[in-house]
Amino acid sequence: MRVAIIGGGPGGLYAAALLKRLGPAREITVFERNAPDDTFGFGVVLSDETLGGIEHADPVVYEAMQRDFVRWDDIDIVHRGTRHTSGGHGFAALGRRRLLEILHERCRSLGVELRFRTPAPDAAALTRTYDLVIAADGVHSTTREAYAHAFGPHVTGHRCRYIWLAADFPFDAFRFEIAETEHGVMQLHGYPYAADASTVIVEMREEVWRAAGFAETDEQESVERCAKIFADALGGRPLRSNKSAWTTFRTVVNEHWSHGNLVLLGDAAHTAHFSIGSGTKLAVEDALALAACLEERPTLQEALAAYETERKPVVASTQRAARASLEWFENLGLYLDQPPRQFAFNLLTRSRRVTHGNLRLRDARFTEGVEREFGCPPGTPPMFTPFRLRGLTLRNRVVVSPMDMYSAVDGVPGDFHLVHLGARALGGAGLVMTEMVCVSPEGRITPGCAGLWTTGQAEAWRRITGFVHRQAPGTAIGVQLGHSGRKGSTRLMWEGMDEPLPEGNWPLAAASPLPYRPDSQVPRQLSRSQLTDVREQFAASAARAARAGFDLLELHCAHGYLLSGFLSPLTNHRTDAYGGSLDKRLRYPLEVFDAVRAVWPEERPMTVRISATDWAEGGTTDEEAVAIARAFAEHGADAIDVSTGQVVAEERPEFGRSYQTPFADRIRHEVDVPVIAVGAISSWDDVNSLILAGRTDLCALARPHLYDPHWTLHAAAEQGYAGEAAVWPAPYRAGSRRPRTGRTDGPKPRLTLGG
Repeated sequence: MRVAIIGGGPGGLYAAALLKRLGPAREITVFERNAPDDTFGFGVVLSDETLGGIEHADPVVYEAMQRDFVRWDDIDIVHRGTRHTSGGHGFAALGRRRLLEILHERCRSLGVELRFRTPAPDAAALTRTYDLVIAADGVHSTTREAYAHAFGPHVTGHRCRYIWLAADFPFDAFRFEIAETEHGVMQLHGYPYAADASTVIVEMREEVWRAAGFAETDEQESVERCAKIFADALGGRPLRSNKSAWTTFRTVVNEHWSHGNLVLLGDAAHTAHFSIGSGTKLAVEDALALAACLEERPTLQEALAAYETERKPVVASTQRAARASLEWFENLGLYLDQPPRQFAFNLLTRSRRVTHGNLRLRDARFTEGVEREFGCPPGTPPMFTPFRLRGLTLRNRVVVSPMDMYSAVDGVPGDFHLVHLGARALGGAGLVMTEMVCVSPEGRITPGCAGLWTTGQAEAWRRITGFVHRQAPGTAIGVQLGHSGRKGSTRLMWEGMDEPLPEGNWPLAAASPLPYRPDSQVPRQLSRSQLTDVREQFAASAARAARAGFDLLELHCAHGYLLSGFLSPLTNHRTDAYGGSLDKRLRYPLEVFDAVRAVWPEERPMTVRISATDWAEGGTTDEEAVAIARAFAEHGADAIDVSTGQVVAEERPEFGRSYQTPFADRIRHEVDVPVIAVGAISSWDDVNSLILAGRTDLCALARPHLYDPHWTLHAAAEQGYAGEAAVWPAPYRAGSRRPRTGRTDGPKPRLTLGG
């Protein structure tokens, strides 16, 4: 096999060494346009996991790297003159130039041909003369761009400018330092990579960079100004550069990683923000996987397909974590006023890869300090601290999220609802929410949706609230009121979600006459008088909900239903007083909110669920989501339940663990209103992390409560908590410990005999 590698960075070189070591007969050539000692970074951080893979695949490279590693465990966060240190993290770094030297030596010893100062021939020519061409030519890959039609690249720019610099002394920890300047907030990321040197990255938002005048400074002046801004962190010592320039990070994603005998590797295939130290790590792991797949698969095409299948999910997970970290630093200004320890905890858990649980294992003393500052009593996890909304105090921070059950008859909740909601109430959550309860027959999503448009329905709900209050004292129950709008008259979810009924349809009404899907019914646009009628239906249903004994009411203004349809520019095309600018699109939902608030008891809280993004071009922006939340808060909403999407059928959500939380986080800090976070929050460790970091006040979980109605009580048991925030019902107390299972360990030997 003849192999050409375009790019002589760590990923390309390591791939060359591995492929040659595994197949000495292979002819491998690396084309690198720069000189051997040219490098534009300073230090490289690698994880223990990556190092383990290197050690197993090529002990020679590992041993050479091991001799030059700088290792440390601590992270320092310095903000407003206070430094907090968290230990137990475990880092290993070495100079990028030294890493390249090690890989050059290894490649030469194995017989790889290294062609420096040699731009690679055209990729098309290489694919004709080599059996395999590996494009490891970086974030600005010309190979990727030349074959954009095949790889399908998506490149996203971001909001911060940054510059790579170095200091001639070693930091004694991974250091994050925040500088609040007259121009805005700036941050330093620093870490040692040699006994006498550290990498220093200075980063700030584009508008801060411009206001500070960095757009007009040359390289040397930028270096000197950065050293002055972060003089305390540097101990007054200078910084140095290496062809350093201010740049913006670009996230690269490719739909496909190979085309014929051409394959992408490292930054050419994907990028992940430097704040989680992932670029070189991912490139090296790519090389390991590619080499393994070429060994394991009988044909080149099978090997390249297996490589992509193996690496894509891993990279996507890393990119989600990196995106969360990147956005945290972009929005750093939101968190400046947090208490110092909470700020540090928030920074450490920003990517969601470090959580409350594993940070407690790494550094219990630091984590306990954050908990004390937050107000956790000794031995109480953050999720089991109480939270007050108006006259209602929730005993813990767990909410059973509204989940449509499609099991009502003529809008009347029956035994199923009693058992479903009753079981979740007995399961320990602080607040249990009903499904969306519709305000009229025409406002139903499906024939199985529950309602509150009749006295009989209200009496059925009173039976359920009475059970919760009697049998699960301490658990609150809330009702979510809504109207389906253009998404109504559809089949039950398990018969075909969002599909029109085959018969028995009812007319739909919406902000504008736009069908949800091409095969959906076209709704009528509500007239002024009809808007008044629907508003009165909401108010009448709210009054019935109050008499039915609900503790909290949530107005559903999300997911493309009627009120959400007024808020989104994608679904509101009106030209009257209720369409156009955001203020006009807000007008009707606010009128409904005010009407409901007027009849809802003063001491009972009201929340509003919104879709903070439509996940579609031209939809609700982040800034508009903040403005929507602020408007409802100003009208008296006690909390904002922050969901996303389901507004238009052509949405493209960015799914992932806790993927909606950043929207709640931003609203909480910009509007200064309590928020409920929802969306793929699945573990009690996630709940603790989000609450303690100050990203949300309450966490709503849906599917975990379908899997386990006693999710909250089990979370308490697994954490060894047995306080008032998670009380087992008396008949269930015997089950408050995990059942024993059969022994898996054999009897230990009685004697140990010496050799």
